[in-house]
Formats: sequence, structure tokens, C-alpha cells
Amino acid sequence: MKFRPIPVAIALAALAVLALVLWRAGLFGGATEPAVTEPTGGVPVPVADALPAGYVGSPACGKCHAAEFEAWSGSQHAIAMQVADEKTVLGDFNDAKFRHFDQTTTFSRRDGKFIVRTDGPDGKQADFEVLHTFGVYPLQQYLIDIGRGHVQALTIAWDTRPKAEGGQRWFHLYPTERIGHDDELHWTKRQQNWNFMCSDCHSTDLQKNYDAAGDTFATRWSEISVGCEACHGPGSDHVAWAEAAASGDKPTGPNGLSVSFASRRHAAWKIDPATGNATRSKPRDSDAEIEVCAQCHSRRGQFSNGYRPGEELMDHYLPALLTADLYYPDGQQRDEVYNWGSFLSSRMYSKGVTCGDCHEPHGGKLRAAGNGVCAQCHLASKYDAPAHHFHEAGTPGAACASCHMATTTYMVVDPRHDHSFRIPRPDLSTTLGVPNACNKCHEDRTPAWAAAEIRRRYPNPKPGFQDFAEAFAAADRGEPDASIALAQLVANQDESAIARASALERLARLGGENAFLSAEAALKDASPLVRHAAVGVFENAPLDALLHEDRPG
Repeated sequence: MKFRPIPVAIALAALAVLALVLWRAGLFGGATEPAVTEPTGGVPVPVADALPAGYVGSPACGKCHAAEFEAWSGSQHAIAMQVADEKTVLGDFNDAKFRHFDQTTTFSRRDGKFIVRTDGPDGKQADFEVLHTFGVYPLQQYLIDIGRGHVQALTIAWDTRPKAEGGQRWFHLYPTERIGHDDELHWTKRQQNWNFMCSDCHSTDLQKNYDAAGDTFATRWSEISVGCEACHGPGSDHVAWAEAAASGDKPTGPNGLSVSFASRRHAAWKIDPATGNATRSKPRDSDAEIEVCAQCHSRRGQFSNGYRPGEELMDHYLPALLTADLYYPDGQQRDEVYNWGSFLSSRMYSKGVTCGDCHEPHGGKLRAAGNGVCAQCHLASKYDAPAHHFHEAGTPGAACASCHMATTTYMVVDPRHDHSFRIPRPDLSTTLGVPNACNKCHEDRTPAWAAAEIRRRYPNPKPGFQDFAEAFAAADRGEPDASIALAQLVANQDESAIARASALERLARLGGENAFLSAEAALKDASPLVRHAAVGVFENAPLDALLHEDRPG
């Protein structure tokens, strides 16, 4: 079989895009962290910063935005990271002991400090001081500096749930594994390094400041936790703008913030009584709000320092796609992916829903309790009724989220909802082995039973918005014929961008003419996710496959 050669111009263009990505990642020496002066008043000052605005701290915002500040003050964002003290440390440090395989760890207090005695980088028992708490519910971790600025997250955590729910105890994040000091998952190793793995999402204006020559970190932040400016951008220009207005001046132009969350402004959802579903009064014209959330609520790699809200997400981060190691073939969450990727694959996103439609952004709570949050857009008399969900009202099975946002538990005690908002498909469980919401509750029944029950109640069941399961499953099994279905998926503009990009990722592994043709067209796609995935097809291809006509099929 002979493939049509990719035009040299297209191949070179793809390689140029790849070079830009690598340059941004620092692999060609182009991306470096901005130089940072000594902290002034605890705030690092970037020297070579294109934006003149500086960070002022959340209390400065609260002077004018009292209601928003109060809501934020009671949120988990406000206490995502804290200095360890009597008020913030929730764990039992009264000489409590915890044994994991052959290691015993002791938690105690000494001279007002919180001390952990456990196996260190060399495997020997030693005392380590807890400097900061990390998170608050349903678990809290503890951060320890082991030298050279390397701050590590202890893998023994405190379960902050009530005792009646199994909480108020120490537990290991890898309960079934013996993690020795030479294991990459040991608390002293890179996979548990706060600077590299965690810090960017738990503090505001985080500068990692890693020095490769000395293997040292001098990590700094403007605000220890996730403050107002983590989402709204540096606020000094906005404060000046507001002060000018308060003094009687009439400032013109932008309000000084780096991002505007205007996509929901003057937009409303109106429920159509005939369908029971809502439509948006005007299309979502920006993903700014969603991308600001995505900086932390997505599985992604970071290749550029200094992200400011309002900038393009993929100018700083490379989000994970719906790959087989992270997601099931139908797009359900498998690993810990933090919701954004799932949400992008949903019908909700395609119809214009944003994070803030369901979550009040300052307090982080749902806009309404229980099924009420769904009833904002879905007629309760039609959907919040036994005729729809076939469960007794008020029971877990009657909850919208039970069927359409099934949970998976991560970090031993933290159940998280899948945000792909899918129709349960137990029939796919029988053919592809993927999980389904029905059998997560009805564990004593088979997927075949669940599929039959759905068909009995819905003789013509809807397949759901995500219709790529069979194509992805075939590709993940390495079936060459899967490339045809994948190519069709890439070309279908009605599919979500993340699904199309994920199809390209699989085509890159399969290779062949379908991969090249799909990638050639996708280089001009409107979505940066799709364009980046298209570059990956050319990146993984041998040079002769790009430039020569006679190549093996």
C-alpha cells in the first residue's frame, strides 16, 4: 500500500509548531523563569515582567467586594495551604503512632512545633518539622522541608471526616503498597515534591524558582493560599482604578484586571417546557472563566512560568487528553484528572454551560442544594421524578448526580464526581468493560441486568453525547482498522474538541495515511488542543513517512 506524501510545506509547518512547543517547554533553552528580586514585604517582584500590575492580596479586594470576600473566606480555596499552628493543624500530634508495613511513624509536639518521626531520604528514622498544612477536607496533608528548598508532602495524611464516617484517623495514601525510601512514590522523592507537583495550584502568584545546577528551590508566592488574584489576576492596577473612581475621578478604559468574566453576564438559561431542557439566551463567547478554573482543575503539565488569568491556557500548560491511562474508552474518568477534561467532552459544555453556572465561584459551593442545581436548567417535574429515574424520591438513586455524575474515590477518602454528565450505558459495560453508574450502586447485579432494565424502561434509549467509545477501544487494542473511525471522528466538527484531539493522539500511535490526512487538516483547526494533537502525529512519524511516497503500509 502506498500513501500520498505529505507536502513538504505542511511537514515543515508541523515541525515548526513542534519546535515552538519545545521552545516554550525550555527544551531549546528558550523558556526560562523570570528573574526574581528579594521579596519586598513578603511579595516577590518579577524583574522582567510584561505586566506592570502587582499583587495586593485578598484583604485589599475585600475592602470593596465585601460579600465576595466573605464567601471566599469560608471556602477551601482560602485555606488550601496554611502555616502549621494550633489552629490550622487538624491531625492528632499527641504522640500518635501509625504503622504502615514495617515502618512506624510518630506524630508529636515539641516546643510549639509539630514533629513527625518517620523514615527519611536514607530510609532511617529521623525527626521532621511540619511547616505547612495542605488541604483541609476530606483529608489534610503536611509539608516538610528536607533541605535545599525541597518541600515534600507526607504520604501519611489525616482523615478530617467525622469519626462516624470513618474519619479522625491517620492513613497512608498508598495503603496496599510498601513504599521504601528508594521508591519514587516515597514522600521524600520527586512524585511527592510540593514545589514541582503541587505548589502551582495551592498558592497565588507561585514562582517555583528552581536552580538545576544546584538542584535547589527558592519557591515564593504572593499569597500562601488560593486568593482573589489567583482567578482575577494581579490587582494593583484595579485598586488604583477603583481609588481614582472613589476620589471623584471618572476613570475610562479597562478596570485594571487581566481577565473579564463576562461570558455569563446578561446571559440567562430558559427552560423549554416541551423538552424540559434549557437553552442559553446568547452563545458563550469566551472560555476565559473555564480556562481560569482549568489552570488547577485539569490534569496538565506546566511548561511556562508566570501564568496570568486571561492568558491562553495552552500558552503555559499542556492539558491531558482522553488517553487510555487516564480515561476509559467512553471518556469516563479512570485516574485523577480534576474534571476539566471530562467537562470538555460533555453536552453541557457544548451547549454553553460554564463552571459558574453550577458553582458559586467565590465560596465554591453549588448554586443550589441537591437536585436543585440541575433544576436550574432541567425541568424538575420531568426529570426530578420517579417516572424519569425510577427511584423513590429522596433516596440516593433519585439524585441526578448518582446517574449522570458517578463518583470515583481518589486519595483513599475523596470521592469526586465525573463531570462528563453522561447517560448511563451499562450496555457498554458488557461490550467494552467500562464502568456504569447503575452497577456502582447495584453491585449485586450484572451490567447485562442493568442494560435490560434500561431498555425495559426506555425501549429506544438515547446513546448519549459521547459516542467515541468503540473507536477509542479498538485503537487502544491496537486494531489497525480503528484508524478509519478515528479519522471520521477527527473530521466531525460536532464532536468535542478534546475527543477529536484524543482521536488524533491515537492516530499518532497507529500511523498510516488516515493519520497523516487527518493531521494535515487538523493543523488549521480552531482548537489549540486539536492543533497540538495534530503536531503529535507528525512528531511520532519517521521522516521518510513524511517526505517520501514509497513507504511501507
